[in-house]
Amino acid sequence: MRSGVAGATVAMFCVGTLAGVSDLVGNYPVYGGQAVRYLAAAVILVAVTRVMGLRFVRLTPREWLLLGALALTGLALFNVFVVESTRAAGPALVGTVLGTVPLWLSFAGGRPAPRLLVGATVVVAGATLATGLGSGNLPGLLWALGALAGEVCFSLLALPLLPKLGAIRVSTYATVLAVPMLAVIGLVEEGTGMFRVPTPAEALGFGYLTVVVTVVAFLLWYTSLPKLGPGRAGLFAGLIPVGAIVTGLVLGLATPSAYDLAGAGLVIAGILVGLSGPRRTPENAPAQPKGRTMTSKGVPF
Repeated sequence: MRSGVAGATVAMFCVGTLAGVSDLVGNYPVYGGQAVRYLAAAVILVAVTRVMGLRFVRLTPREWLLLGALALTGLALFNVFVVESTRAAGPALVGTVLGTVPLWLSFAGGRPAPRLLVGATVVVAGATLATGLGSGNLPGLLWALGALAGEVCFSLLALPLLPKLGAIRVSTYATVLAVPMLAVIGLVEEGTGMFRVPTPAEALGFGYLTVVVTVVAFLLWYTSLPKLGPGRAGLFAGLIPVGAIVTGLVLGLATPSAYDLAGAGLVIAGILVGLSGPRRTPENAPAQPKGRTMTSKGVPF
């Protein structure tokens, strides 16, 4: 339980830091940058599987379908929806909509416990306050709702795969599958101009997004998800705007306002409330295969 809390906290905080770091790569072709980022992450993750001695696992057609759907919705399309929502209405609207992830995941395991539901609601309120509702429009809202669906799928589609594959294989397989998807999207949207040699600052930014926001955050999130369950794990998505606030302060991009700090406080309070409820008993906990242990998850842009 404690390791799951620590992993989920770090994972979602790291995802939140991409808001500030993305300024370093803001002038690079968006979809080409995404394809490069996931390609580099895929190379690292494949290397990790080799070092860990994890061999390829034969999957059933249903598992391949789940994995493909995870890569398409939770990685590739999620990035598209976030980018297009930001273009249409700015980052505030999509940030606010994504702040409702804890509420939706709290229902994933069936009827949520009252404290979990209260905690999720408080987290949503805090994330909304920290992000700021701002101004929006219908296209921006529709793109943001697509991003919300992708973020929920990122967790729910992985859950059936984690007992068999573990966090490292799920992260690796999904990332590898997302690369050609993003490359196709980039060619359609940006043509042959989707790639160019990055500047030193852009290379540094892509390196951070690849290693920290993709590889590290994915592994930590998929390790923590089965330990906490989707309801409790979803609470930590509220830390995304907190990570953005801290990164902006550290990089000197923005000073947090009173609303930012109040929202961050609500997020933390909501997580504590949600985690304070009774833990699942063996009778209603999801069955895990005997003799199998778990090995060590935009936003994306």
